[in-house]
Amino acid sequence: MSQAKTLTAQELRRVLDFVSSRKHAARNRAMLLMTHYGGMRVGEVAALRVEDVLDRDGNVRNEIRLDADQTKGNRGRVVVVGDKLRKELTKYLEIHKTINPEHKLFYTQKRMREGFNANTLANHFHRLYAAVGIEGAS
Repeated sequence: MSQAKTLTAQELRRVLDFVSSRKHAARNRAMLLMTHYGGMRVGEVAALRVEDVLDRDGNVRNEIRLDADQTKGNRGRVVVVGDKLRKELTKYLEIHKTINPEHKLFYTQKRMREGFNANTLANHFHRLYAAVGIEGAS
């Protein structure tokens, strides 16, 4: 299996422009930028819980620690949260306030508490990319 395409800056802008005009814009933008700014895989984004991202004071952490069961290869890792990503996550979490820190970070309409799984999120991204004419991205 070949490696998925990496989005260029122009392609990322096209996807973000498309997302901004659709339902769940803040959620979709935050998920997309987790992969772009955070270098996270789709399965890792889908596995995130609110408590992984927020500290006890309700602020976005400087680092997201992923457990082995959240990553490919069953090895935990740390994702550094830069200023751009922190801003996006803060904006998303201001809009989508979750009471339970154990809930998934990114909700779906049908599964608010459980959120996306890796397959549904991969399909979601695939549909976003196809809608703006980007081939080979996943």
